[in-house]
Parts: sequence; structure tokens; C-alpha cells
Amino acid sequence: MTSNAPQPQSSSREKLKSKVTNPFAEFPREVGVLVFASFFVAVGFGIISPTLPLFARSFGVSNAQVGAILATFAFARFATGLISGKLVDHFGERLVYSFGIGFVSLTSFAAGLAQNYEQLLIFRAVGGFGSSMFSVAAGSILLRAVDDDHRARAQSLYNGSFLIGMMAGPVVGGALSGFSLRAPLIIYGFLLIAASASGAVLLRNSTLAAKPTAQQERETITVKSALAIKPYRSALIISFCTSWVLFGMSRSILPLFMVEEIKVSPSFMGLGFTITTIINGLLLLKAGKLSDINGRRYSAVIGTSFITLFIVAIAFTTEPWMFIAASVIVGFGGAFISTTPSAIVGDVLEGKGGQVIGLFQMSGDAGAMVAPVILGAIADGYGYRPAFLVSAALMLFAVLVSTKLPETRASHLGQSSR
Repeated sequence: MTSNAPQPQSSSREKLKSKVTNPFAEFPREVGVLVFASFFVAVGFGIISPTLPLFARSFGVSNAQVGAILATFAFARFATGLISGKLVDHFGERLVYSFGIGFVSLTSFAAGLAQNYEQLLIFRAVGGFGSSMFSVAAGSILLRAVDDDHRARAQSLYNGSFLIGMMAGPVVGGALSGFSLRAPLIIYGFLLIAASASGAVLLRNSTLAAKPTAQQERETITVKSALAIKPYRSALIISFCTSWVLFGMSRSILPLFMVEEIKVSPSFMGLGFTITTIINGLLLLKAGKLSDINGRRYSAVIGTSFITLFIVAIAFTTEPWMFIAASVIVGFGGAFISTTPSAIVGDVLEGKGGQVIGLFQMSGDAGAMVAPVILGAIADGYGYRPAFLVSAALMLFAVLVSTKLPETRASHLGQSSR
């Protein structure tokens, strides 16, 4: 008679092996679908990022008009965040996610075929609404698909796929630009069709992403209710401040400061940004796991502190090597902070709340939008270093907010989240 005793052991080993080799094993299917689709979106966005300004410039416009192409897309995302949330609350995440990506695809094709600057401007601006739709829908699924013991790790996987896609995209975009400046936008459109189709098909049986029932709509958490929760307000502040630095300051005055005052070449500056991206990518999953284990306040304090240290280091940079050191610091801090505010929102969100997630997305978009304008004005009037110090002061406020953050993983730590 054969013993059955070894079988459970073997099964345990297989389960352990599956968890080690498959990072999606401990998550619901929806997480894997979003990560898969996100990669296509990110590759496409990375393809057009270095070539879109060149395409706009080919119409014989000024630098300010080139900048407007980028700014209107961001503004449209910001302005339609609450509208996108309302659509999610009414029609469900699957429909809004797939339609949003498909809409960006159509506007990308149209932009690629634009015959003048005005057409390009309009098509890119309108595309921002589609971007807002699928971003809010994806956030709603991702934050509700997992419990608070896995939420930051799920967000890390999602962010990681986008990061890898963004790193791969510019290489393809640079090659395509040699053929045609329109080609990257057309390829972007096809990649978005793939992402839209995968979301529509793979999420078709998901109850989580389905159109909500009448009762679910009535129970949807409102923006007013969410704003009464202290951790949610803290998440908005942290998101705004970190986006101000990572997507505003770092993409506007920092490159100008390095080239004009420190006298480094654009390629050297690119090396620093690459180092940041690599460190961020390598630490994302580990940082997400630490957030799930040790709590959101732990990650928020570490992330905001290191980003503050990064700004101070930049403000006192006098040699190129100091910039590289600062790039390492922000790569570390960015890994911790990239998942923390969204994980906080997921922890306190009870049921569907598309508009609540839309407002959260808007907080980050707002920081990225207003920082270049305000910091540019300060740099013009007083110099780059005072502009960096203003950013450092803002991040110090984010550190203070983080230290006062009520722990939202109440089931694990036994603390109240409100």
C-alpha cells in the first residue's frame, strides 16, 4: 500500500515554488490583467515621449507652443478626473478602462495624421480625457482587488510594468523617428488597441470590474465622505508634494540647472536619470512588501525623507558627481513613495469610489502641472537654488504629514485609521 504522506509535502513545495517564480500567484486575476495591459500603454508612451516635441516642432512653431502640446494633455487629465470617476461609478471599471484606452488610441492615430499644429494640439488635448478614464478605472480595480496585506505589492507590480515599458519605449521611438516623425504616434495607437482589447476580453467575467448594481451605486463612497478621513487627506498632500518634485521640478528646472550652471552634457544628465530609474525598479517590489508588512506610515516617512534629502543635495550641488549621488538617493526614496499614497487610499476606501480615486489622481497631476510654472518663475527671478529650497520646504511639510499619518492597516497593527 502506497503512503499518501509525501503528497502534501510535495504540494507545499510546488506552492512555494509557484510563489517564488510567479509574482502574480498571490493576487487576483485582475491584477495580472492590469499589469499586462499597462506594459503596452507604457511602451507606447515611451515611444512617443522623445519624438512628440520634434513632430510638433516640424510645423515651425515656437518652444512655448511645443510645450503646450505636453501641457494640454496633462491639463485635460487633471480637469476630467472627477468626470472619469463618475463614469466608473456608473458604468463600471471594465467598460471605462477599455473605452478610455481605445479613445486615446483613436486620438493618437488622429494626431499622427495631423496636417498642422492646431490639429495636433486638439487631438492630444482630447486624448487626455481618455487617459484620465483608464487611469481612474485601473486605480479603482487595483486598489479594491486586494486586501491591505498585499495592496502595496500589487501597486508595485503595476508601477514596475509601466517603468519597464517606459524604459523600452524610447529606444523604439528613436529608431522610428528616423523613418518618420508620425510613425511613433501610429505605433502608439496600435499598442493601445492591444491594451484596450486585452482589458475588454480578460476582464469580461470580472465581477469586480463589472457595471455596479443599483445598490452598489447608492453605497458608493462620496468625495465629501472621503475628505472627512484624515489618511485620505494626507494621501492627497503627499501625492501633490511628491509629484511636484518627481514630475514637476525634475522635468523642468533640474535639467536646465545641470546644463547651464553645473555645465554637464545632456548625456551625463541622462545617465543620472537612468540610474534613478534602475534603482527605483530594483527596489519597487521590496519597498511594496515592506509597506504591506510595516505599514503605510513607515513607507511614507522613509520615502518623503529621502526625496527631501535629494532636493537638498541638488540645491548644494557644485560638482557632477554630486548629481549622481542625488540620483541614487531619489531612486531609493521614489521606490517607497510611489506606492504609498495610493495604498493609503485603498486601505480607507470602502466599496466603489471612482470620484474619490479621480480626486486622488488629480492631486498628483496638479503637483506636476503647477511646479514647472512656479519654480520657473522663482528661478527666473532669484536663481535655481532658491527654487530648489522652496521645493525642499514643501517636501518637509510632506514629511511632517507622514509622521502624523494614522496607520491605515488597522487590522494588522490594531490602530484606528480615522
